[in-house]
Amino acid sequence: MFDPQGFLRYPRREPPCERVRSRLRHWREYRRPFPAGGVARQAHRCMDCGTPWCHGHCPVHNLVPDWNLLVGDGHWRSAWQQLESTNNFPEFTGRLCPAPCEDACTLRLSGQPVTIKAIELAIAERAWANGWVRPQPAARKRRQRVTVVGSGPAGLACAQLLARVGYRVRVLEKDDRPGGLLRYGIPDFRLEKRILDRRLAQLAAEGVEFETGVHAGADLDASALLASGDALVLACGARQPRDLRVPGRGLEGVHFALDYLAQQNRKLAGERIDAERLIDARGRDVVVVGGGDTGSDCVGTALRQGARSVTQVQYHEQPPAHLEVLDYWPRPVPELKLMDTDREGCRHLWGWDTVALEGRAGRVDGVLLQRLQWYRDAAGAWQRRRLPDRQRRLPAQLVLVAIGYAHTDHDGLPRGLGLALDARGNLAADEPGYQTSRPGVFACGDARRGQSLLVWAIREGRRCARAVDFHLRGETDLPEI
Repeated sequence: MFDPQGFLRYPRREPPCERVRSRLRHWREYRRPFPAGGVARQAHRCMDCGTPWCHGHCPVHNLVPDWNLLVGDGHWRSAWQQLESTNNFPEFTGRLCPAPCEDACTLRLSGQPVTIKAIELAIAERAWANGWVRPQPAARKRRQRVTVVGSGPAGLACAQLLARVGYRVRVLEKDDRPGGLLRYGIPDFRLEKRILDRRLAQLAAEGVEFETGVHAGADLDASALLASGDALVLACGARQPRDLRVPGRGLEGVHFALDYLAQQNRKLAGERIDAERLIDARGRDVVVVGGGDTGSDCVGTALRQGARSVTQVQYHEQPPAHLEVLDYWPRPVPELKLMDTDREGCRHLWGWDTVALEGRAGRVDGVLLQRLQWYRDAAGAWQRRRLPDRQRRLPAQLVLVAIGYAHTDHDGLPRGLGLALDARGNLAADEPGYQTSRPGVFACGDARRGQSLLVWAIREGRRCARAVDFHLRGETDLPEI
């Protein structure tokens, strides 16, 4: 039974973290798992709300109160079965998701939401440790073949569900190893690659075939892809980066965030990087332009490489420390949150625009910033203006551009297949059908939705699998989400 006073009896506790001085010396994950008793106490804080907003605001609609109750009562295997029924990869979301469910938790009104994300990870890791995560191959193979382009979370989720109902699924990945951004975009200190590899092994055991080093649209043209199966799923992400269009952008030492992160991950995997291609922060002043998760990953990477200083520049004003939760709940409250990278030594600059990069002998050595003033226009929309009398210069021998991604790559497949795009440059595909302007060709994840969260990619892959199954059979038993 739910403990009606659990939220009063037990305060919110976060999983323990390794000390900053220690974790900056290695690349492993530094967040420690909850001890079993601690997880149960945190699960007892769940109030069994009549309207569980946590469930509604989770993109995959995890049945959070259900598995909280099961964990609190010690029924771990049942909790795992409940969790995996809605989420293909809870070991990923338990590490990487920003947890909109916790923002929507009723206890967020008191500032102490249930530690849903940590409980989810504890369930997933206990399942792996006890051998409960097993391949689920189809009892009967179907004759139809499905080709999935892209092995990120959307492509993997789609491929897994289709393989489990018997389709012959082949996943094409242009990199040398599958995983997409999970492998080459997320640093090891947030997701060790052994976690990804064990999941990929399960998918392979379920019948998913992986072909790496195949650039769809280049190595395989559109006609070859269309002929490769009865349906084609494009889950190729949105990797077209937004760029800084300022003087000095062409200087050496200025790089896109993903190029930097991918190279470090390749180094950790044992790949040799030529000296002339090496992007290394050691002994340098590093400026990261952009304040999102990718920018924070760059900060953590630079600090572990031994940067002399790391500054993260954001054009937004610094959020207030406290806001009235009821003005926003169950949506996230835009309050200032101390990040792990802040504790590790990053300096934040809020409300500054990057207007130029300065260099010496062809290499960057400084970033010129202009102060911004934010205001609301007559319609109530936020606008910004530069304050011409307020400038500053930051020393920088390495500048990392982390201001997001515009859309999927338009060259190659979209052009070769003649696919329509939406107003933002994403692949146009309806929902819930997920079918593009070309019959039999589907799109999901960031390629369809635009840059978004890992948990949204999983949702997209799951729903796309259902749409493909319905397209090929005229019916489907796959879950709607």
